[in-house]
Amino acid sequence: MAKPYRSCMARALAGTIAILTLPFSLQLGAETDRESAPLPAPPLQLDPIVKVPSLMLRDTETLSPSEATPIIEVPSVIEGSGGVDHRLTNEPNVEPRRAEPVLDVPSVVSEPAEPIVPPPLTRLTVTLEWYLNPQHASLLVAREKGMFSRRGLDVALAVPADPSVPAKLLAAGRTDLALGRQPQLHLLADKGLPLIRVATLVAAPVSGLVLNASLDNESPEPPIEGLRIGFTDVDGRDVLLAGMLKKQLGVANGLELVGLEEVGYSTLDAMREQRIDGMVVNHRYLLPRQLADEGVMTRMLLSEANGLPAHDGLILMANRDRLNGKRDAVRRLVSALEEAALWIVNHPQEAWKLLERVEPALADQASQDAWADIFPRLALQPAAVDHGRYLRFEQYLFDAGVVEAVTPLEQLAIDLGTAAP
Repeated sequence: MAKPYRSCMARALAGTIAILTLPFSLQLGAETDRESAPLPAPPLQLDPIVKVPSLMLRDTETLSPSEATPIIEVPSVIEGSGGVDHRLTNEPNVEPRRAEPVLDVPSVVSEPAEPIVPPPLTRLTVTLEWYLNPQHASLLVAREKGMFSRRGLDVALAVPADPSVPAKLLAAGRTDLALGRQPQLHLLADKGLPLIRVATLVAAPVSGLVLNASLDNESPEPPIEGLRIGFTDVDGRDVLLAGMLKKQLGVANGLELVGLEEVGYSTLDAMREQRIDGMVVNHRYLLPRQLADEGVMTRMLLSEANGLPAHDGLILMANRDRLNGKRDAVRRLVSALEEAALWIVNHPQEAWKLLERVEPALADQASQDAWADIFPRLALQPAAVDHGRYLRFEQYLFDAGVVEAVTPLEQLAIDLGTAAP
């Protein structure tokens, strides 16, 4: 009976030793994992009483009353502070408090934030072909209503000292863009100047021959042969007047049958003083009323009704050799012109009041009367090119012997597109 008893006691002692060494094992593990954050754990409750169940004794073994020790008391070693006490809390699933970093956050802003600086505007200079007048409405409205600036453009409008100068300045690279007329463009291209049409401002002819009404003598066909006719530019003389004289006089050399005088800007004075009997004009809705206010009555012969093909009355030209460096800016300018033209035709009276306010020189009766005839002729698609119109006019000039060769369309006009940046 001694052997079974010693076996039971050995098992009990082994369990007791395991319980006594448990705190030291936990302390060593805590020191090893001190660098890592502890996981929350429920409080460890250790029972100081070690009970040896009766199953540890075989059924065939029995103990004498003096050998039986069914219960062994083991004192607790977890009371108070121990090796793992600092890692165990009385509340489960609660992480120990960590030291928060101290942030240096200002409580008062002493200076305002830096302002947002808008990007710089691209500057473009447009040289006009004449004094400011209602035909320039799209340019003026686009400038005054911020349509240029919203597209990153600063557009300056310059009035030339002489009406024949703008195209020369453009060819020399001394201006970014210049206004002109389609007949003028064909002549300049034939002479080898690198000019190209990039937009249309007035999409219908506005040219004609103004004659003193006293010459009519009530005849259906006014006598033109022998008259003194004034002009402002070469295209007015060699294209407009030559074509109209051919229709009126029935001869190809009609220029030789009249007296010619270049008058520049002094058109009104020349007609008022009767230095000339008639005038080739590119602003046919202005001069007759201005002369009427001076007491001079006139008669108008329309260019498209007297032998000339339909053509653009006012166009915007660029230097073909210098266009690539300005293509994007010019495209944005043309887009603004389209927006301005659409606004004008939708609000013609409001547009006219705007023009009078920003340009007091337009606030006269002649310009106001001309407005009703001009604004319906503004180009609503300024970028679009009527290929047939340019080809027909070029062929007309070639057949008339005005140009020496037919200039290809791609050297005359280009469509930059109207998509906004």
